[in-house]
Amino acid sequence: MPRVAIVGAGPTGATLALMLARRGIPVTLIEAARDFQRQFRGEALMPSGLDALHQMGLASLLQNVPHRPLSAWEFWLSDRRLFRADEPMCSDRPCTLVSQPPLLTALVQAAQAKPNFEWISGTAVKDLLWAEQRVTGVLLTDGRTVEADLVIGADGRASAIRQRAELALKTQPKSIDVLWFKLPAPAEYAADNRFCTVVKKGRVFSLFHGAEEGKLHLAWAIAPDEPTEQKNWAATFAALVPPHLVEHFHSAGDTISSPMRLSVLVGRCDRWYRPGLLLLGDAAHPMSPVRAQGINLALRDVIVALNHLVPALKLSDPAAAIDRALEAIQAEREPEIIQAQKLQAHEAGRGELLRRFGLLRQGLGTFSPVVGPLVKRVWTQQQQPLREGITSVQLEV
Repeated sequence: MPRVAIVGAGPTGATLALMLARRGIPVTLIEAARDFQRQFRGEALMPSGLDALHQMGLASLLQNVPHRPLSAWEFWLSDRRLFRADEPMCSDRPCTLVSQPPLLTALVQAAQAKPNFEWISGTAVKDLLWAEQRVTGVLLTDGRTVEADLVIGADGRASAIRQRAELALKTQPKSIDVLWFKLPAPAEYAADNRFCTVVKKGRVFSLFHGAEEGKLHLAWAIAPDEPTEQKNWAATFAALVPPHLVEHFHSAGDTISSPMRLSVLVGRCDRWYRPGLLLLGDAAHPMSPVRAQGINLALRDVIVALNHLVPALKLSDPAAAIDRALEAIQAEREPEIIQAQKLQAHEAGRGELLRRFGLLRQGLGTFSPVVGPLVKRVWTQQQQPLREGITSVQLEV
């Protein structure tokens, strides 16, 4: 039976490995880290991502890992709420925050129950193996080799597999980085967990209760060249948050975590594959953090990859069929990726206009009782593609 080697045990790699193993295909999943406790992993599953898990029979996993639905989306301009849009916003499921480390652990543990699954952790890939201009496996940093009929790079936006395969990533102009903070959540957020975006005094930031119990997350947008000098963050945030949160931030003090700087990289490979190799998820198309598309599009990548790869991998001589499948996967997924990145850029552009132009913020804030409902209706309609998916993705194998 043909063997698949997947590099990277994030949501893309771990989910795809489990689904292939369940279909009787031998698969080796390779992860450079020894555990999943990275400092930052995206948590938001939109209805499209939840639907993808449901289609793959994995929705029940969420019940056993920390997760928390969002109640609403709020937008504040200079101490005035422009509007609030309650979940699920005409969807079947609300946007749900899920803790990635236990989810990834659950996926790998489920795969380990299959005799055709091999798990290699704590060892990075050093290079690709080639034969007659075809990828035939990977060389690990400890000197071991893993031979495979197909290597899948699911190793994220800084993908080493992408670099080794010399698949160029075309990046969009870099406009922001993000400082990420955690602090105790106000008690009110336990029952009403809204994703609150604030634009005030030239700053843009968002806050919400994450999947972890009792933790408020705050994402602070900064320019790529802006220094992150130490400051009294509690006082800084207290001067900017909505009025009902001011006292909480004044009292937060030393409980606010040191900021973690996330470098935002957005782009797309013109070509996602070489003979015997495929890139998926952030390795092929790193997404903007706007509306949390990365994990959701990655799960949809997995479904399309399964539809094309499973029939090819069940052939006795699969090489030609695999290569046709790789081309078909990119052709099917690329339109949604391109459109999603355009929609993300459009929404980020509107936020930048509000940040830069105080008179615009003041006007919208002053007349929010009148214009708020209209803005809410337009915004809600524009969110549907980013929430539900732009193209139809249905598991067929």
